[in-house]
Amino acid sequence: MEPDDPKAPSRRCLATGESLPKAVLIRFVVGPDATVVPDLEQRLPGRGLWVRADRAALDRAVAKGLFSRAARATVRTDPEMTNRVEGLLARRLIGLIGLARRAGEAVTGFEKVRDWLKTGSAAVLLAASDGAEDGRGKLRGLTGDRPVIEVLDASELGEAFGRDRAVHAAIAPGGLAEKIVADAGRLAGFRRLD
Repeated sequence: MEPDDPKAPSRRCLATGESLPKAVLIRFVVGPDATVVPDLEQRLPGRGLWVRADRAALDRAVAKGLFSRAARATVRTDPEMTNRVEGLLARRLIGLIGLARRAGEAVTGFEKVRDWLKTGSAAVLLAASDGAEDGRGKLRGLTGDRPVIEVLDASELGEAFGRDRAVHAAIAPGGLAEKIVADAGRLAGFRRLD
């Protein structure tokens, strides 16, 4: 489901008070040791504490003790929670891209990506945030209405392909592409890119 779909399940962000689709939120639970734990998969047992996938919202929730208020109990939060969640989201996104590569649903390299975009084999364009603008611009012009993701740097994108660096990649249509787009959207809230 799309994040702006009115039928999408929604939850209230404890930092902003907004009722938002689950796709743009991060779920947290209180562990057995009264520590707040991020639940990116949304599968851990316990009552969910939801925060918008945004650096400022999570910083506010940690600084103002909003997790304790929402849990109606004294809970501990890691002061570095925001950076930890950003790292977990990045690892998850790199893992999904790597999974797409192993499934034959992803390619890297300017020529291969350009061919996939021209033939309609690509559903998503991935471009390294620190890649040269001219190459990214050339490929961006071929995307049409397909999503362009620029939240990973070249070394992170390269890691997904078993290389030191990768600047351009494309993902084939399907469930993995949808998950990649959703997780990239959540990661974008933690990475302020120009």
